[in-house]
Amino acid sequence: MMKNKYLIMILALIAGIGNTGLIAQKTNNAISKLSYAVYAIENLYVDTLNQDKLVEDAIVALLENLDPHSDYLTAKEAKELNEPLQGNFDGIGIQFNMLKDTLFVVQTIAGGPSEKVGIMAGDRIVSVNDTVIAGVNMTNTDIMKRLRGRKGTTVSVDVIRRGVGEPITFKIVRDKIPIYSLDASYMVDKETGYIKLNRFASSTHEEFGKALKELQQKGMKNLILDLQGNGGGYLTAAIDIADEFLKNKELIVYTEGAHQPKQTSNATAKGSFQNGRLAVLVDEGSASASEIVTGALQDWDRAVVVGRRTFGKGLVQRPIPFSDGSMLRLTIARYYTPAGRSIQKPYEEGGEAYHRELMERYNHGELIHADSIQFPDSLKYRTLLNHRIVYGGGGIMPDIFIPLDTTRYTDYHRDIVAKGILNRFSISFYENNREEFRKLYPDFTAFEQNFVVTDTMMQQLLDMAEEEKITFNQEQYDKSKPLIQLQIKALVARDLFEMNEYYQIINTQNESLQKAREILNNPKEYQRILSGT
Repeated sequence: MMKNKYLIMILALIAGIGNTGLIAQKTNNAISKLSYAVYAIENLYVDTLNQDKLVEDAIVALLENLDPHSDYLTAKEAKELNEPLQGNFDGIGIQFNMLKDTLFVVQTIAGGPSEKVGIMAGDRIVSVNDTVIAGVNMTNTDIMKRLRGRKGTTVSVDVIRRGVGEPITFKIVRDKIPIYSLDASYMVDKETGYIKLNRFASSTHEEFGKALKELQQKGMKNLILDLQGNGGGYLTAAIDIADEFLKNKELIVYTEGAHQPKQTSNATAKGSFQNGRLAVLVDEGSASASEIVTGALQDWDRAVVVGRRTFGKGLVQRPIPFSDGSMLRLTIARYYTPAGRSIQKPYEEGGEAYHRELMERYNHGELIHADSIQFPDSLKYRTLLNHRIVYGGGGIMPDIFIPLDTTRYTDYHRDIVAKGILNRFSISFYENNREEFRKLYPDFTAFEQNFVVTDTMMQQLLDMAEEEKITFNQEQYDKSKPLIQLQIKALVARDLFEMNEYYQIINTQNESLQKAREILNNPKEYQRILSGT
């Protein structure tokens, strides 16, 4: 007979009780039917069954009919899931989801090995070290074992990317993955500060508060908060960040579900930046907690939002742990912005269509043209102070649209990045000139003003690419050359100084940031945008 704990586990899942202390009010015919089916399978089926796998498969099958963000994790998967938000680990530096036996990259960890070689959100990793992992029913744990390893070891992965005909091979050198929420904080000009957050983790508010204080001590009056590519994280961290900008008792977010009463979170009086001019940068990679912060600031007419429509994840998951260390992440509510917007994008067509939606935005031209997306009047809302029109139903629409820049990206550029040539060249060039650079560029100002990526350096890069059998294309090279030079300078700055300096270089070509800076330095334009005139 099946062990009681497994039967109880399935009954608890369906009835809404787990190790969270919830008590089911009643059973129904559906629950009785399921328990009877499990009992019959266990006691009458022709072959011997693995009880653990039977239960896990049943749970996974149940969740497949819900939303794309409810999932089941084994004990090891549950532990590893939280590492990017809580600790350090050795690996390739990605966050991913499994969908029908395919690994989808959700986000690369800033500064990590995968980002350095060019892995992108939306990529599908289909093989690791010549072992196929797609379509073979490999567990998350087995996949992680192949991707993770000691710092300094190399792993080769094949990636399928939409729009690219053949799989792309990446060679990734594993590294210690630092768990920092804050990528960069610096003064863009004498009065404008810049802070970039890559996730909302347990340390985010502390890191942000320290950076904010340091910028204020440098004379900051305006702030650019960069949430581009920020895939979210802890709800509490998002609330804490929004609290820094909003006034006492202003609503930040509320959550509500069929079995969850409305719960509200309001700002306190302790905010450290309640009055200065503020801009928030977002794009299609800004999700979940990022959308909570952005939505709250937009609804209160507190910030000008610059960039492209955010991802559209407005579902709240509750972890429900089991006694064996495994965990159910169950969507229990939707979150709503202060104006009442649910920004969760539709998922009725299933998980695959849900994850493909970002590519559909590109195909429809939305990332290039702001008027390519049309919202029905039923999704129209008004901001709380100035009564500007904003929209729900699929992400936060920015106040100022910045199109995706496709003019500098080519297949040749992609190849030298994907095969690690660009990063390898920058590291070797820096290592060969380390002592000289430290003398020539004693500080970042000297480096920024005087360091130039020369044609001689570019030829060395091309020679390295040729050794890796990357076919040279003059037209594509000429098109991507300014971008390659910018990236080399930024990578050298990173190695000579820190990641902060990397962003100071790379952001010189960040159109969203430059537009935000322009708006913040023009008080009349800033107020015009926020007033909706």
